[in-house]
Amino acid sequence: MAVINCPSCKNKISDKAKICNHCQLDLTDIDTDKIDNLNRVSSIKKIQRLMNYSFVAMLLFCGGFLLMFWDDVVPGTWQHTGAMIITVIGFIMYIVIRTLLLFNKRKTD
Repeated sequence: MAVINCPSCKNKISDKAKICNHCQLDLTDIDTDKIDNLNRVSSIKKIQRLMNYSFVAMLLFCGGFLLMFWDDVVPGTWQHTGAMIITVIGFIMYIVIRTLLLFNKRKTD
């Protein structure tokens, strides 16, 4: 008995299993077309999740930037420092996530 990855959820299952214990996928009537379709759906879900993270990172960046200049925050105060930290974190997150998104899209194509 060997251990394989489920085509749908990628969790470890037995090669003798008829149904995946994790995602309840019926493994008896699975063929290469269905496996390709499951891989495509998984890739699309991963790209959508990265897009959502990218949006959150952009909100952090814009929120920190607006907080810095909205209330005429004096440089050196904790408000200014906090706004700068939020802006930098948002910017770095955005760049990293967009890079991951680029690599995932290239791998898909």
